[in-house]
Amino acid sequence: MTMFVLAHLSDPHLGPLPRPRTLELASKRVIGYVNWKRNRVRALGGEVLAGLIEDMLARQPDHIAVTGDLVNIALPAEIVAAGDWLQAVGPPDQVSFVPGNHDAYVPGALAKALALWGPYATGDEGMPLGRVTFPYFRRRGPCAIIGVSSARASAPFMATGHVDAAALPLLRDMLIRARDEGLYRVVLIHHPPFKKATPWHKRLVGAGRIRALIKEAGAELILHGHTHIDSFESIEGPDGPVPVIGVPSAANAPGGRKPAGRYNLFSIEGEPGNWRCSLLERGYGAPGTGIEVIRERTVG
Repeated sequence: MTMFVLAHLSDPHLGPLPRPRTLELASKRVIGYVNWKRNRVRALGGEVLAGLIEDMLARQPDHIAVTGDLVNIALPAEIVAAGDWLQAVGPPDQVSFVPGNHDAYVPGALAKALALWGPYATGDEGMPLGRVTFPYFRRRGPCAIIGVSSARASAPFMATGHVDAAALPLLRDMLIRARDEGLYRVVLIHHPPFKKATPWHKRLVGAGRIRALIKEAGAELILHGHTHIDSFESIEGPDGPVPVIGVPSAANAPGGRKPAGRYNLFSIEGEPGNWRCSLLERGYGAPGTGIEVIRERTVG
């Protein structure tokens, strides 16, 4: 079997932020807007993201996973711009997306976003009932790409995630089906499911149920965003630890509190019971430097 290369990036928080109308700030959005003006506008750079995407596409990965937070406060103009950005990254059959908490910043925003971004978050069977549903299942090379949504609108000063209870048996069935088909199972989710992954106000609510499901059904790899840092953790699976890997924001400028923009390349080969996966992290180093190899490691 030939090697399959999966790229992973997250949290581009696309800018610049459109100037909102007064009524659009009559909600939690006013907090996010102030945060953008005070902090994120300096930390998240369009040129950083553009350079990272150019570098990633030059390596011609077989598939690209994007784990959420395309936008900042989910303004209608942001949602449209993010749809254009997804098309620039690649066509829907080559890019898989799951939403983050900023994509669901206020009630109703996620539905509007998925109405536009839906082809990037749709399984092989298409879009049932004319709308996006999670989890979804995609076969790509030797991989099953299984997209799970943890995005929901949360209260002011909160950034929690939640996976609907109705999605859990579907996720279990997809993982078992993919195992029985001999596929390398990659789960995409925005909020990390391992213990103590984030502060309380940014946690994945009910993460224990996700861990219990993975312990029963298994997976080969879980990819997430949300934290804006590089992390290499694991949760328990039926046959040993399941790697849970996060990536810094793709747009973060060098020299800030969080690691600079980065993407991961996973090279997957082998067969059921003898999978091999290596990770290459590429991104920006110190301020004034270009994109370079940050780290190489074996995943499994």
